Amino acid sequence: MPMKGRFPIRRTLQYLSQGDVIFKSSVKVMTVNYNTAGELSEGARKFVFFNIPQIQYKNPWVQIMLFRNMTPSPFLRFYLDNGEQVLVDVEDKTNKEITEHIKKILGKSKETLEKEERERKKLSHPATFGPKKYHLRECMCEIEGQVPCPAFVPLPKEMRGKYKAAMKNEASA
Repeated sequence: MPMKGRFPIRRTLQYLSQGDVIFKSSVKVMTVNYNTAGELSEGARKFVFFNIPQIQYKNPWVQIMLFRNMTPSPFLRFYLDNGEQVLVDVEDKTNKEITEHIKKILGKSKETLEKEERERKKLSHPATFGPKKYHLRECMCEIEGQVPCPAFVPLPKEMRGKYKAAMKNEASA
């Protein structure tokens, strides 16, 4: 992707993945109301410019709407899945203060994020086998390079116990 436009670094994957606001699953819609001019909306403008792309990347299930020049003072409104609305006043706040505030009130806690990461790693670990509901693979034979399941492909005679025992008896007799 060419590095063109205003501040192209904010479209890079590294920049987008650095965002640390991951909303709780109850957040469905986020609206940002701000003005393109004026001292009161400076933090909200920077928040929209620098932090909204990161939030969109980290929270793909959240719909984000931007309303420009429709309100005298800037604010954020969150719509939750139970119909509740959370209103956040961002007047005279910097983009970092806004990010920290919404992370504190509607973001997942570090403990929750760590727990989800452990569960995801536990599920994706290649050495675990079991029901598909809990593990990536049901059987060892699903890994490439392993002996296929005897249920689907018969084993070579040399690998069967009866054949080995018969050969041993034949050799000793």
